[in-house]
Amino acid sequence: MTNKVALVTGAARGIGRGIANSLAKHQWSIVINYRSNVEAAKETLHMVEYSGGRGIVVQADVANLADHQRLVDETLQHFGRIDMLVNNAGMAPRVRMDILDTTEASYDEVMATNLKGPFFLTQRVARLMRDSILQVPIPKIVNIGSLSSYASSVNRAEYCISKAGISMMTTLYADRLAEYGINVYEIRPGIIATDMTSAVQEKYDKLIDEGLTPIRRWGYPDDVGCAVLAIAEDLLPFSTGEVINVDGGFHMRRL
Repeated sequence: MTNKVALVTGAARGIGRGIANSLAKHQWSIVINYRSNVEAAKETLHMVEYSGGRGIVVQADVANLADHQRLVDETLQHFGRIDMLVNNAGMAPRVRMDILDTTEASYDEVMATNLKGPFFLTQRVARLMRDSILQVPIPKIVNIGSLSSYASSVNRAEYCISKAGISMMTTLYADRLAEYGINVYEIRPGIIATDMTSAVQEKYDKLIDEGLTPIRRWGYPDDVGCAVLAIAEDLLPFSTGEVINVDGGFHMRRL
């Protein structure tokens, strides 16, 4: 049987690597997309192969729409199909600054990577899925959002806005693609131990210890990978536009 294929953007490190590894353990083939860190991408490939999956490494900057065609073409040339697109690639602002000082350059860079790129990559892949060119039985799309889509951080406004956009993007594509049997989901991670959060580890250690999340620990990339795996293995067939929180219970309102 031909392995199912997942195209995972930003899979070289962090959450993307956790997703790739979780899928590989269930014999998925993984397209490991990366922007600049080829060595990290190769490490992910070794993990995928060790876990029992197959994979390829493809360089492409999701923020650069000109790279999308090559990313999809290389995927199809190697595997001939895309069963699932996982829009994971994302970035925080290079410098955290007060919303009153946010620059146009920072805003544009974060939005291009976190929202514009995923929007148009989804459009490209969805058209192939719609037109049955990929010939896969149950295609699906997963967007990796963030609790920052609703929790304010005024020193990284552009990141919060981009993730709020991902939430609406999920709703829009879920609505539009349902008639073609393409379900769309948002995974909404909380505080996950990655390179992105390493700079604020001490701050979040203290907050978690004080009860910021009912489950008092950091999340890990594999926690997100497990949620994506549930979707990948068709365990949510009657759900679309669904938000799955992977945040230790942060989203709950408590007194």
